[in-house]
Amino acid sequence: MVPKFMGIALALASMAGIAHAEKTASAKADVLVRTDASWNGVAYTAYTTGRPELTVLKMTIPAHTALPWHTHPIPNAAYVLSGSITVEDKASGRKQAFHAGEALAEEVGQVHRGVTGDEPAVLVVTYAGTPGTPTFVPEQGQKPEY
Repeated sequence: MVPKFMGIALALASMAGIAHAEKTASAKADVLVRTDASWNGVAYTAYTTGRPELTVLKMTIPAHTALPWHTHPIPNAAYVLSGSITVEDKASGRKQAFHAGEALAEEVGQVHRGVTGDEPAVLVVTYAGTPGTPTFVPEQGQKPEY
């Protein structure tokens, strides 16, 4: 048999748990990217038509690695979790480095690649496409990006 004061203590603890579970609060949100153009200023033109499909990848790129030249047929954005990556636009030669804690809007339909430095880079990349649409297309003669 449970002493009366133990039963009361258990009941109060249970009620406190319920009250805690009902507590609500708003989250803090930092906008990392909101844009209608890629990192190099080229405007996005339109979304593909069809049923939307989101793809989220966690990419780990080793140190001293140049990804193959490729394009993306759909809009995507990346967040650098760790390390850094320099994105290179093949046609213009323009380059821009992105470091841990930064986000970038990638190019659509333009040949580019990412290059890492002395440490690996880890990115989370979100693609906004449609079923069956690839997330990347390697330039002719190049290996797949992943």
